[in-house]
Amino acid sequence: MLDPNIEILLTEEQIREKVVEIGREIARDYEGRELLAVAILKGAVIFTADLIRELDISVSIDFMAVSSYGSSTVSSGVVEIIKDVDIDVGGKHVLVVEDIIDTGLTLDYLLTHFRSRKPASLRVCTLLDKWEARTVEVPIDYRGFFIPNEYVVGYGMDCDQKFRNLPYIGILKDFV
Repeated sequence: MLDPNIEILLTEEQIREKVVEIGREIARDYEGRELLAVAILKGAVIFTADLIRELDISVSIDFMAVSSYGSSTVSSGVVEIIKDVDIDVGGKHVLVVEDIIDTGLTLDYLLTHFRSRKPASLRVCTLLDKWEARTVEVPIDYRGFFIPNEYVVGYGMDCDQKFRNLPYIGILKDFV
């Protein structure tokens, strides 16, 4: 399932190994506590599904959908909540699970949103950290990979809703 317009950045095996490693770290940190993992849709759904299967602790899952891109490949900087969580996060140990953090604007908005609801704890897990694109400093508690400031697709991430199903993560060379 190789696409000539995509240069592989992270293989399926590299991703799998990192998810196992992060899962062990999270399970160790939350031992004896119940965790609420909040997947940020749509990109983080595959990562979240793989991640929670690695947790040998009590974990609930909920979903939140936000938008700052639309169909563009560049963030507009305006964050809009499309779907909020269904579970009351008050008093819960919340882990926000992202596929990628680049500018930090969306995550900063989400953290402010969650803090106002008084969770017992609030942490962030991301598979990819595009730190060169950061315009707002945000805390990242669990990080998979630092990546270059390139547009990536695969493993849940898309370009105009395409490429989410790729088992690897690649750099999109030519926008089609």
